[in-house]
Amino acid sequence: MARIVMKFGGTSMAGTERIRRVANIVRKQQAAGHEVAVVVSAMAGETDRLVNFCREANPLYDPAEYDVVVASGEQVTSGLLALTLQSMGCKARSWLGWQLPVKTIEAHSKARVETIDSPELIESLASGEIAVIPGFQGVSEGGRITTMGRGGSDTSAVAVAAAIKADRCDIYTDVDGVYTTDPRIVAKAKKQKAVTYEEMLELASVGAKVLQTRSVGLAMKSGVRLQVLSSFLGDDAIPADELPGTMIVSDDEMNALVENGDMERQLVTGIAHDKNEAKIILTRVPDKPGAVAHIFEPLADASINVDMIIQNVGRDKGETDVTFTVPQADLPRAQALLEDKREEIGFNRLITDSKIAKISVVGVGMKSHAGVASTMFKSLSDRGINIQAISTSEIKISVLIDEDETELAVRVLHTAYGLDASDEAA
Repeated sequence: MARIVMKFGGTSMAGTERIRRVANIVRKQQAAGHEVAVVVSAMAGETDRLVNFCREANPLYDPAEYDVVVASGEQVTSGLLALTLQSMGCKARSWLGWQLPVKTIEAHSKARVETIDSPELIESLASGEIAVIPGFQGVSEGGRITTMGRGGSDTSAVAVAAAIKADRCDIYTDVDGVYTTDPRIVAKAKKQKAVTYEEMLELASVGAKVLQTRSVGLAMKSGVRLQVLSSFLGDDAIPADELPGTMIVSDDEMNALVENGDMERQLVTGIAHDKNEAKIILTRVPDKPGAVAHIFEPLADASINVDMIIQNVGRDKGETDVTFTVPQADLPRAQALLEDKREEIGFNRLITDSKIAKISVVGVGMKSHAGVASTMFKSLSDRGINIQAISTSEIKISVLIDEDETELAVRVLHTAYGLDASDEAA
């Protein structure tokens, strides 16, 4: 018997027929003797619809009222799932964010979970009741509804799992695990049996859409075992307890899997891509202390995340060019802020390019093996793919290329690192 948190995304909750399928999956876990809490997203497309209503009502909307509107999507699905479970003879009830409560910092639309009051929830689970919790939302210290940003239901699920000391948090989505790359681009992509928190954190941050980055970080910090699996498997599918998906685990657990022969040690875990980046170049920036700070301070104050940063070697005249990337959606705001600070920064021209893509190679094996970067650069060079920028971490190498070459680059690198599944496995 285990205590399990199950999270279902928007595609899994899109309509009463799919909600009934979800209810069946949940019912089977409880019938196996487990204590079950379920975290749900809004129906696919519903949050976008609600956001558009807010924009139509007031383009300069109050973030607090925006949260009231968009949080309603998850409230609907939590109630519907509880009703469906009850129709199947299960004891179930919904717990809204303010009823637990899920306490967050008061940063509307970007809230972070601080604490979850869990004793009453644990008592309910012990009595055999299935708890259905709307994801993505909580309540501020002042009693206002808050939301956690897109993908926030993943974070809600991990936070609930940590609060009730769950044995596992199952993230059900429209894919059946974490693959070596996007299977829609590379038919021979392989599903991973397990990846480490660190690898998943890097993959999520560089474009893999399976899990929200913040949820992986919270799982790693709290020691919550995650499993990614599909909610679209047939009734005769292998039960979740037999681990048909991908487990997100600690380094120690990964080492144990390798030593037991359950996993092969891989140099590279996956290839990720992200087309939602934009490049900004500021030319002839004064090459002196404090100049770069003047560029990035206003962006930080506006909560615009900057990723790759390259500063060219200073010119003879004491000037340099600075290149960096921002999320594509933030490009207009970033441009406006930098133009407003033109005199203070002292740059000559501001050049932008939104037709770019970031390609990343991720794997803990990089820590102890040389040559990963040279393989990447040579493979891209051999296919005539130009690299515009490079950034690295201990287990990741990212490059910026033309958007049009994204799929070619992913396929080339997937083959170069020996990640293609064999014909028998495929």
